[in-house]
Amino acid sequence: QVQLVESGGGLVQPGGSLRLSCAASGNIFSINAMGWSRQAPGKQRDVVASITSGFSATYADSVKGRFTISRDNAKNTVYLQMDSLKPEDTAVYYCNADISSPWYVRKNYWGQGTQVTVSS
Repeated sequence: QVQLVESGGGLVQPGGSLRLSCAASGNIFSINAMGWSRQAPGKQRDVVASITSGFSATYADSVKGRFTISRDNAKNTVYLQMDSLKPEDTAVYYCNADISSPWYVRKNYWGQGTQVTVSS
């Protein structure tokens, strides 16, 4: 009974910026790790960034220095700030979260995905 809703995708020029948001709602007791992955046509889905409940962030080498992951626990929301975007960043971006419901029922959830296109 938990949903992750993403927003912020779209078309942007090379060198531009976008901020993705993903808000969790439903029967939530606590949210553990949260993250973002992406998948381009014909390629596997790869982890872009993740962040723990203690705000420790990890990034893929391809986005280090350009992307920033953050979270707002009061809003049950994770963000991905994407700067200096490249055409190679074009993909469907998915958020995910490891969520515990009351009475310690723990499960990983995924958002529906949002398209990010970087093109001139």
